[in-house]
Amino acid sequence: MGRSKIKIGVLTSSRADYGIYIPLLTELSKDTEIELSIIAFGTHIKKQFGRTVEEIVKDGYTIDEQIDNLKYGDSPKDIALNYAHTATLFAEIWAKSNYDCVLCLGDRFEMAAAVNAGIPFGVYFAHIHAGETSMGAIDNIYRDQISLAAKLHFVSIEGFKKRIEHITGSRDTAFYSGAIALENLKNIPILSVTEFEKKWGVDLSKPTILVTVHPETIQPERNENHIKELQKALRELVQETQVLATMPNADTLGLSYRKMFNDMRELDNLKIFENLGTRSYFSAMKHCAVLLGNTSSGIIEAASFGKYVINLGERQKGRAHGRNVIHTPFNSSDICGVVKKYLNSTYTGKNIYESPEGIKHVIKTLKEKIYVV
Repeated sequence: MGRSKIKIGVLTSSRADYGIYIPLLTELSKDTEIELSIIAFGTHIKKQFGRTVEEIVKDGYTIDEQIDNLKYGDSPKDIALNYAHTATLFAEIWAKSNYDCVLCLGDRFEMAAAVNAGIPFGVYFAHIHAGETSMGAIDNIYRDQISLAAKLHFVSIEGFKKRIEHITGSRDTAFYSGAIALENLKNIPILSVTEFEKKWGVDLSKPTILVTVHPETIQPERNENHIKELQKALRELVQETQVLATMPNADTLGLSYRKMFNDMRELDNLKIFENLGTRSYFSAMKHCAVLLGNTSSGIIEAASFGKYVINLGERQKGRAHGRNVIHTPFNSSDICGVVKKYLNSTYTGKNIYESPEGIKHVIKTLKEKIYVV
């Protein structure tokens, strides 16, 4: 009797994790031994976040489920209510599902809720970007929750295997893959400066600061001051330099940062977009003069583009990073000084997250660990 197809589901809750998945999804969809389908939820479904589920449909993937789980706002209480609501909705999903494996990624609260709801059903989860730390965000806790619920783990740096062993108490569940999103850089055609301007109306031949900032969630009360300092810094920087900003995700007090950016839309040198999509975001990263913010793309992808990153605050505290990442507090004078110092500078070091065979290794491991007769 021949081997059946492996049915793999993929949990994606935002444009951010979908962008990371893309190179893996591309290869999985080509594999004749794998049946692939998407479970989309979170900000993908929301109009105010760009309804990015439509990008998944355009890319030609089968979507098994579209789950509108973000019912409440972004206060700490709302996040807890959204967590509970997400778990409730996913209890229904897992009760009727028959996946051989479900891929989950990263450290979002809604991802943790979806995964934890699958524990009583014995869902076989494989966790990508497991074992990392980000002590400046409660996402660190969510990531470890996901790892505890998963039976298979893929780590972006070899040394993270030890942390998975410590978290789970199990050996031989963690495998090195590198940061799989870096495969995007080989496969996604970067827009030229002219093409980018035609699509978005932004001329990247001008020195441009690419800004993506998310709230800090460990001590959310600090965000009010962070917003004031960031706004003050941006108002100074746009006097001399173009700023291209993308909106934050659905974290605690994320709406406060959105309001700050919306209140500044009148500034001629500030260009604000909900999201650029993976291709355009990497194109902006390629052509920009420096990155400013506290997003994982600065920690992981920026080094491959030779870019310096001004990493704000403590959201990414504790994460492994290259020498291109310059840690800076939420202080307007510090921000302006460091940005001006590194503007148009080129980083020539290596990217510590690169693994040329990462995607192949993920697929090989999945097939070896999930054998369906």
